Amino acid sequence: MNTRFWLNVVGVLSTALLAATAQAQGAVRLKDLGRFSGVRDNSVIGYGLVVGLSGTGDSRRSLATVQSVSNMLQEFGLQVPAAGINSRNVAAVLVTAKVPGFMNVGDRLDVNVSSIGDASSLAGGTLLMTPLRGPDRDVYAMAQGSLSIGGYRFEQNGTVRQKNHPTSGNIPEGALAERVIAPQLLTADGGIELVLNDPDFTTASRVATLINKSVPGAQATPVTAGRIRLAAPSKEPAGIVAMVSAVENLAIEPDIKARVVVNERTGTIVSGGNVYLSAITVTHGDIKVAIDQRFLVSQPDGYLYRPGIGVRTAVVPETTMDVTESQLKAVNLPQGATIEDLVAALKGVKASSRDVIAILQGVKRAGALHAELIIQ
Repeated sequence: MNTRFWLNVVGVLSTALLAATAQAQGAVRLKDLGRFSGVRDNSVIGYGLVVGLSGTGDSRRSLATVQSVSNMLQEFGLQVPAAGINSRNVAAVLVTAKVPGFMNVGDRLDVNVSSIGDASSLAGGTLLMTPLRGPDRDVYAMAQGSLSIGGYRFEQNGTVRQKNHPTSGNIPEGALAERVIAPQLLTADGGIELVLNDPDFTTASRVATLINKSVPGAQATPVTAGRIRLAAPSKEPAGIVAMVSAVENLAIEPDIKARVVVNERTGTIVSGGNVYLSAITVTHGDIKVAIDQRFLVSQPDGYLYRPGIGVRTAVVPETTMDVTESQLKAVNLPQGATIEDLVAALKGVKASSRDVIAILQGVKRAGALHAELIIQ
């Protein structure tokens, strides 16, 4: 018994040492590269009421809010028809939350609250008890609490001052779990599958080789670019947990595909370190057109003659146009240049961010950019 115990301790320490050494070399843990099949987040949603607003809630035009308030009062023994409710201190909202892969009764969940009526602000409101249901219509949690709004809206005499979106907010730990969620790790054939977040055949092969080397008995086999199948050591939960823990703490250097991500709205360009260009020549120039339009007013002179029918003030537009063509500028890059070299060279010819993005698209179409170009 003691010998087996110390062998297990040595195995765990060896795995931890390998993981620490790999991380020191810039590798990434498998826990951060993927997840085990069956373990995933779930979405829940509910319909509720936010009360305590200072006249910024839904108006009578929001029939769902008025009817909801009437129905709620009936639960407290008050018979108030919907036609007799006239309050701007209540707002109808949708409540959403993410349920983690593993959940126990009594766990706390963060919830998001968003108005669905014509309320102008939810600041200062309190969400009444709201059941949160999943796609199967079962109740998984109950939400209630005071809202945290990251904005404001003030209006007086038609003047509005607003920051962010005051019609949505959140309640940190505002929901209590009412059900236990325990996903099934074992597949139908009794194995365990590791699913990669970014499928890649090279990474999948490296992961399988590392698992077979570090975790005896795992029998890791890459099935596709995004799935690695492992053999479960036993049907006992303790054995499965021990194996999953050993696998997810292994670290490996993933194979990263060459990508260039461009955001046209902000002019941001993000490139990986393994992106290279073929020998290219980029010619850049532009034409600037300036149009100036002024309006001249011709006023009839009443001292010389009396204005009559058909005599009135005339507005005459006067337009001037100036066209300037800048000199063409060329940029030459050798074989093996990087995106950083290209951007630096284009900065030297004073190309704007939008010009750089257009040039990158042209370089990609010319076949000189050996990477995937993603336009956001």
